[in-house]
Amino acid sequence: MHALLLVMVLPATMLFAQKKSDAVVVKPATDSVKAAPKKAPSVEDKTKSSKKLDGFFTLYQDTATGSVQLYIKKDQLQKEFIYQSFSINGPTSLFLNQSMHRVTLVLQVKKAFDKLEFSIVNTDFYYDKNNPVSKTANVDKPEAVFYADKIQVEDSTGYLVNGDGLFISDKLDPVKPVMAPSQFSAFIFNLGGLNPGKSKYAEIRSFPDNTDVVVDLAYDNPNALASGGLDITDPRYVRVRMQHSFIAMPKNDFRARRDDPRVGYFMQQRNDQTSISPVPYKDMINRWNLVKKDPSAALSEPVEPIVYWVENTTPYEYRQTIIDAGLKWNAAFEKAGFKNAIEMRIMPDTATWDPADIRYNVIRWVASAQPSYGAIGPSFVNPRTGQILGADITVEWFSGSATPIFDELYNGTTASGFAKKEDNNKMQLPSIVNNDAYDNCTLANELRAQYVTGLTFLQVANAPEAEIKEMHKEFLTYLIMHEMGHTLGLNHNMKASQMLSPAEVNNLEITRKIGTMGSVMDYPAINVSLDRSKQGDYYTTLAGPYDLWAIEYGYTPFTADEEEAKLTGILSRSNDPKLAFGNDADDMRAPGKGMDPRVNVNDFTNDAVAYAEDRFKLVNSLMGKLVSKYTKTGHSYVEIRARYGTLNGQRLSMVNAVSRYIGGVNVDRSFPEQNSTTKPYMPVPLAQQKKAMDVLAKYIFAPNAFDTDAQVLPYMQWQRRGYNQPATGEDYKITAAILNIQVAPLMHLLHPATLQRITNTRLYGNQYSVADVMNDLTKAIFDADITGNVNVYRQYLQTTFVDGAASILTDNSYDDIAKAAARNTLKKLKAKLATAVATNEETKAHRANLIYMIDEATTVK
Repeated sequence: MHALLLVMVLPATMLFAQKKSDAVVVKPATDSVKAAPKKAPSVEDKTKSSKKLDGFFTLYQDTATGSVQLYIKKDQLQKEFIYQSFSINGPTSLFLNQSMHRVTLVLQVKKAFDKLEFSIVNTDFYYDKNNPVSKTANVDKPEAVFYADKIQVEDSTGYLVNGDGLFISDKLDPVKPVMAPSQFSAFIFNLGGLNPGKSKYAEIRSFPDNTDVVVDLAYDNPNALASGGLDITDPRYVRVRMQHSFIAMPKNDFRARRDDPRVGYFMQQRNDQTSISPVPYKDMINRWNLVKKDPSAALSEPVEPIVYWVENTTPYEYRQTIIDAGLKWNAAFEKAGFKNAIEMRIMPDTATWDPADIRYNVIRWVASAQPSYGAIGPSFVNPRTGQILGADITVEWFSGSATPIFDELYNGTTASGFAKKEDNNKMQLPSIVNNDAYDNCTLANELRAQYVTGLTFLQVANAPEAEIKEMHKEFLTYLIMHEMGHTLGLNHNMKASQMLSPAEVNNLEITRKIGTMGSVMDYPAINVSLDRSKQGDYYTTLAGPYDLWAIEYGYTPFTADEEEAKLTGILSRSNDPKLAFGNDADDMRAPGKGMDPRVNVNDFTNDAVAYAEDRFKLVNSLMGKLVSKYTKTGHSYVEIRARYGTLNGQRLSMVNAVSRYIGGVNVDRSFPEQNSTTKPYMPVPLAQQKKAMDVLAKYIFAPNAFDTDAQVLPYMQWQRRGYNQPATGEDYKITAAILNIQVAPLMHLLHPATLQRITNTRLYGNQYSVADVMNDLTKAIFDADITGNVNVYRQYLQTTFVDGAASILTDNSYDDIAKAAARNTLKKLKAKLATAVATNEETKAHRANLIYMIDEATTVK
């Protein structure tokens, strides 16, 4: 023991000086066996308790915790792939409906030291590789790295990373809507904060070319003030089901096709950064990859047709109609050289595949508690080329079956469930609202309102049940063809309803050959004839001339050498009236928006003013029959109230069509080489503007315009349900309802954009000045009863007009000419009112108030 201690304290130099054989080596007992180097864990080690899903991406899901790990192959690094998100289930008020197509992105994964980075690729630009400037393609375009995670395992073929941070998050698609801050924000329903601990995976599917990860994201808002709609079980705790789909970048011979302003396709916008053109666009239309089996044949079947599955959620009685409607698009593809391009199949109840699987294009039906649309037809594409990769069509039960939801008609809510609050005593003159680039198709809501009008007409006329069923079949055919048109790449054509004259639209020899209008992509008024003996088709049920032409442009195969010349030849026909086109950006559905009155919704024929006049007559004739037709034993009077609201909706639609011709400009988008007979901008002829003003004066502004309504008003009773009577009283607010119709044309005609355009177009042909318009409005609104008493409808109307004209004087968005005309109008009106004759006190008070308002507006302070 002592010897051992002695050795331990010897200087190191003395120890090393000893002979090797004499050296004393002391080792701890624990070092008797040398420790082996620590072995790095393998993929197998990290995933031994997980289920493996092979496919485009390889995923490992722990069978106990549900946690997911993602394996990225080394040959997938820096390669582009496509990401598409879908909502599968969520609050419809936040547009998180089933199969709502949301975000489409091109993504890329890169290795950065010990991490993998997931980033978004910017696809908005084009560079000619032969131009040296193309070397700057990535300059001044900041990276968008949305997720990075440490590599758990690296082996010879790839990298394993945690997937939960990517999938159980909002990094890929920010699900919670961002709302502008305001004092009312807390009272508007929204999702709370994401709670990853309560979120989970619902399903994972992985195939060779795509991987789908379906997750249930939990959002907590313990102090929620807004309750949401009936679909929200508890606003504090809401789960949203989302699908993340990762798709291999297609490898094929698909060639992008250029967009053109004369034909309407959804597109991928791309700027040419190496061009000096005033329009450096390299935009590409969205279209399917159709390839002929026999390229030499004029008409050939495609190698892969476009297949739509009618989901087994579809009512049995509508399935055949839907199949027939879809197959009608084949006529258009024959113009492009394809036979049987569209296939329609029914999903069997025994099917094992999920309709949310992106490999299937489905037409489904749902019955949402609060539908945010009537029907929708979205698709998703390759942003690099515009190739459509998949599509879905969803029809809401209440729209597709065309059964009126009376609650919606009489409780003042819109289809989206938001209460529509309007100040009916003050005319609002909103600024122009620009449409977003994406399609927001509300056709089914529009069609349903039109359908109920037709249904009312047929029921009041005691039409046979067979005719009513035929009308519904036409309605459903049109609806499906319209939504399918979107999934083929077509956007709206709100000018198509101008194709035929009022006499021609009921001529079956014409309409059964080419349809009642140029395209199924419009939002038309239902074609109901005032003369029952002349009734034709209620809806067009054919792909129209424009549809055939548009599909020909988008889908006809050409060689690279001939394509440009062939496309130019097709486009040269764009000034054919049957091929007229104008989309949502052109339409005049909102006050002050657009300029071409022929591009509109809920209008019909190439004389929309005359057609509207017939519709006003039709509505007035129906009013007197509502009570007798819809007074039913064992039922309340609520249906009368609903039908009355529907007919007033028709009045409003016609007002919004007619008023746009005043100050309107006909637009011709043909190119110079087409030698069009019209100029690009042609003001609406004076006679047509005057005719529109006369129709408004007679059917909207006149003292007797709503006399036929009187017999209905005592029966407009609300049906009580529990304690649902509104705080303002259940009586029908008739003056507000009528003023809403009367104010609609004033909102447009007195809009600053409309008045400015009227003045500008005076410089190239318009003969109707702002002062003239003001004079005619004054005559229409005041002259008929200036020597007598004013009824309540006209009192509200006249007050609103004076208020609107007065507001022009202090609003800087109006130009000097508009202000001068408004001031002159008020001055002359005051003189007219001063000499007016009245016998009742109500009218005297009303006119005294108008004079007071004019004095307040025109007195210099």
